[in-house]
Amino acid sequence: MSAEKRAPLTRAPAHPSVQAPARATQAPSPLGANPELEHLSKLYRQMLLIRRVEEESARGYAEGKIGGFLHLYIGQEAVGVGAIASLRPDDYVITTYRDHGIALAKGMSPRALLAELFGKVTGCSRGLGGSMHMFDKEHHMLGGYGIVGGHIPIAAGVAFASKYRGDGRVTLCFFGEGAVSIGGFHEGMGLAALWKLPIVFICENNEYAMGTPISRSMSVEDVSLKALGYGMDRDRFFADDVLEVERRIGEAVQRAREQGTPTLVEVRTYRFRGHSMSDPAKYRTQAELEEHKNRDPLARARRRLVESGLGEPGDPRLDDLEKSVEAEVADAVKFAHESPEPGLDVLEQSTYSGPFAY
Repeated sequence: MSAEKRAPLTRAPAHPSVQAPARATQAPSPLGANPELEHLSKLYRQMLLIRRVEEESARGYAEGKIGGFLHLYIGQEAVGVGAIASLRPDDYVITTYRDHGIALAKGMSPRALLAELFGKVTGCSRGLGGSMHMFDKEHHMLGGYGIVGGHIPIAAGVAFASKYRGDGRVTLCFFGEGAVSIGGFHEGMGLAALWKLPIVFICENNEYAMGTPISRSMSVEDVSLKALGYGMDRDRFFADDVLEVERRIGEAVQRAREQGTPTLVEVRTYRFRGHSMSDPAKYRTQAELEEHKNRDPLARARRRLVESGLGEPGDPRLDDLEKSVEAEVADAVKFAHESPEPGLDVLEQSTYSGPFAY
């Protein structure tokens, strides 16, 4: 189906069928032999892990154990988890400063992430990158970037490298709706379309660029229409259902991999917290927030698992899954607390080239 016909903003049906695309072989989980249920349970676990890590990150920030800025992904988990579920393990991902959830979905361990937030040497960047710069070479997570829209041309360059090498990899580039008015957005889009690069641009439209609602920052709220200026495929939908996100992004990923052409996808989502920990989010009403929380994709996925029988009395599978997440997060928090800070040797290596001259 052409992207032109997919662009209108749509929601997933109330109870869509669980259809998982072909995926790499993974170790079996204790949740049963039903492959569709198995797949949904894994996506739910990833979303829950992100939610709990972010909640513990907020706690650590409030306690003064995390410094600088902290932009939480709470409410947007279905976008990152669903999109990355459509990738191969060797595909590339690059994103913004709201990068914790993306990093976890791409394979970074909660230990490495929380230790980085705590500024510890056991973090993914030895405690020197912090919240906005999660990077994981092993899992092809090419970083969060603090400059709004500045990473989009970089993502186009990554996709160009894949095309040049002929390695068959696809690049996902995440950004917020506030970035679409930045010059780097148009540069990256223009080059990707001109050179026919294997990339999917994902606009996580969470309705507020910092504290400014889209009604006050965009003359046309349909971000996907910007693809038309570059002759690029487009899509647009709500991220109410992680499986719908996986399916729709999967179509764009397949097009990039098989046809070598880019797509702009606008995914409407919502953050439940402020722009950062310093933002009380007084620019929106409590009623608006509650309306969106009632459509929380994490809660929706859990309800579907319960309806499938995992939450019935005497069935411990869902409870065991959630307890395993709590244990993993508690372990990561403890690890971050107990890890040492980077010493002078790390600071020297990351600041100077060659031996330090005293």
